[in-house]
Amino acid sequence: MPTVAEPLYHGDDGVKAIALTCNVFWGEEYIGPMLEILTEKDVRVTFFIGGTWAEKFPELVGEMQSRGHEIGSHGYSHPHPDRISREANHRDITKAQDILEQITGKKPVLYAPPYGERGTVVLKVAEELGYQTILWSIDTIDWQRPGPQIIRDRVSGKAHNGGIVLMHPTAPTVEALPGIINDLRSQGYELITVGEMVGEETDNRSSQ
Repeated sequence: MPTVAEPLYHGDDGVKAIALTCNVFWGEEYIGPMLEILTEKDVRVTFFIGGTWAEKFPELVGEMQSRGHEIGSHGYSHPHPDRISREANHRDITKAQDILEQITGKKPVLYAPPYGERGTVVLKVAEELGYQTILWSIDTIDWQRPGPQIIRDRVSGKAHNGGIVLMHPTAPTVEALPGIINDLRSQGYELITVGEMVGEETDNRSSQ
């Protein structure tokens, strides 16, 4: 029986690089400020976008892409993947795929399952649809909206080669972001996208 592709929690521990990721299903008011900081700091990140959010804010998805950021899928409606059927997982991923492809001109190849759920069914469906499932090794837990310094310390204190950092668009995350970038660079880390980390793709601009 063929094995299911394992989700990726981190990249090569022999490479001094870290990928910043941001799961987006809400927090649109913070996307603009995040993009400005990332542009100012010359950092590209991987945004995992929810389909229902992309439908509401296609211009923000386009802005992410035009600034060179990587667009991955966070599914369509943010279900619990481990609680729904194979068919429902397939529908949720493909619906998000259609929306993101329509906006960006390319099919996403990276998938961050909602809630970080990673049961056999969702992993298999994602694999069959051509996705690498991405999780994380450094969690900011910023959805709880702790103080910016706490978020910053969680990242710098757990930084490691090949780390994947999970963020969300929140006010304290925006405030912490410049310091996170400064801390990681001062520790000698190169900041790259998940696609660059796993060798999936490096060109994040539209193919159209």
